[in-house]
Amino acid sequence: MPYRPTPLTEARRVAVRERIVLAARDQVAEGGYASASVQAVAARAKVATGTVYRHFESKADLFAEVFRRSSQPELDLVAHVTAKTELSASERIGSAAEAFARRALAAPRLAYALIAEPVDPLVEAERLAFRRGYRDAFAGALRDGVASGELRELDADVVAAAIVGALAESLVGPLSPTSNGHPVHHDALVANVVQFCLSAITKEAPRVGARSHA
Repeated sequence: MPYRPTPLTEARRVAVRERIVLAARDQVAEGGYASASVQAVAARAKVATGTVYRHFESKADLFAEVFRRSSQPELDLVAHVTAKTELSASERIGSAAEAFARRALAAPRLAYALIAEPVDPLVEAERLAFRRGYRDAFAGALRDGVASGELRELDADVVAAAIVGALAESLVGPLSPTSNGHPVHHDALVANVVQFCLSAITKEAPRVGARSHA
């Protein structure tokens, strides 16, 4: 007869897998992907290296899971804020940008790993998928703002992608481990990031190619 796992053995398997994922996430949060060898994760999870490979086909497969687990709460927050229809579109965009930036700055090593650290192609594919998720969240608020007349006419998908790119790029330097010793004034940084995002969508923003009629 083929072996069938009992509820107890299945619960143990799930528990060990979860311990490996949490250990990998903690390792990334502490030292980035560069520090997170399978051996380091196994030692942190208190399992054999071979046990890691019994639960994950490869190191890339493990860290793709870590990326999803770490990124989903951030995307959920941005999606929640940008969907608050009781707020104006500008308030939704500004609040979501501020929340994203502040949470990243509160956990700089993990945020840098999620945003910018070189990773395996499988993990990079997850990064791109989540960027599209952020874009879609911002685009929804932008479309509402254009439809209501609050915001100027714009291509919501293009502008939302630009906002996501600006958020990530503005944080790379402050989050980078090589910036140690250089103080980051969080409030000023966040205020400038939010102001930049809002200046790109308000009706007062200059149009590309607009000609002076002086």
